[in-house]
Amino acid sequence: MKAIVWTAYGPPDVLQLKEVEKPAPKDNEVLIKVFAATVTLGDCEIRAMKIAARYRPIIRAYAGVLKPTRLTILGQELAGEVESVGKTVTRFKPGDAVFAPTMLRFGAYAEYACLPEKYPKLKPPTMTFEDAATLPTGGVNGLHMLRVANVQAGQRILINGAGGSIGTYAVQIAKLFGAEVTAVDSAEKLDMLRAIGADEVIDYAQQDFTRNGQTYDVIIDIVGKSSFSRSVKSLKPGGCYVLGNPSLEGIMRGRWTMMTTDKRVVSDLADYRAEDFAFLKELIEAGKIKPVIDKCYPLEETAEAHQYVEAGRKKGNVIIAVERSVN
Repeated sequence: MKAIVWTAYGPPDVLQLKEVEKPAPKDNEVLIKVFAATVTLGDCEIRAMKIAARYRPIIRAYAGVLKPTRLTILGQELAGEVESVGKTVTRFKPGDAVFAPTMLRFGAYAEYACLPEKYPKLKPPTMTFEDAATLPTGGVNGLHMLRVANVQAGQRILINGAGGSIGTYAVQIAKLFGAEVTAVDSAEKLDMLRAIGADEVIDYAQQDFTRNGQTYDVIIDIVGKSSFSRSVKSLKPGGCYVLGNPSLEGIMRGRWTMMTTDKRVVSDLADYRAEDFAFLKELIEAGKIKPVIDKCYPLEETAEAHQYVEAGRKKGNVIIAVERSVN
């Protein structure tokens, strides 16, 4: 089968199209013919090993110390069709349309992927494979950040880095929760953010939201680039600061903040609960939220897709069309 192989830690051109052996499902696995995958900023950071220092030894131990040898195909989420199932699988059958997070297995940048039975979810018939592929990372994490902050109707919330895969879902869901949403991102993404419901938008290059005198009930920092101390000061009494990309320093400062003030700082990771997927599917099928898709690249242009995402230009999601689907 064709796959994009991760050959070294480095720039996008370390991703190369190659022929590799087609996987076979274990007893508890499903073999999925992949129609669509996504490129997230997280994929780019792992590829280049531009991640928090405390995670680098872990990733290198898992993927390969000097270069990727055990983990050679990236991609954190996919959508496709079940081709075959292992002997103990009961939830799926060949022909089922599904979407799934790949978790620490990665492997979405390929024509086929094997995943444990518990990972995939049935794709709603009304969703395209391209749309469904955006749910596991953007949808689940966007919903998770709002829930850990306990966002309520009437609250003022600010989302920093709102124009990406997580942020575009978070903006829409926050509006459904009844919040007043301020979205922060680059100038070229502001019209899109208004179109999906943001009440106010801020171009981070023109205005620092931590210095504008405004206060919020919740600040969700998806990109992890705002000043910690000034962000906490920008919270109302009893407010919540969500660290979407937490550093060890941020986690420790968060604990101290909660010990010494009435403000909360949270950095919990999403746990991909079945009920979260069900909730998102219900919202999409009802037309209450929609995936934002910027560009779609064929599998052989995955390196170009990484370059585009790494430049910070994507609006919502970038799709890898592994195989063109009909629905």
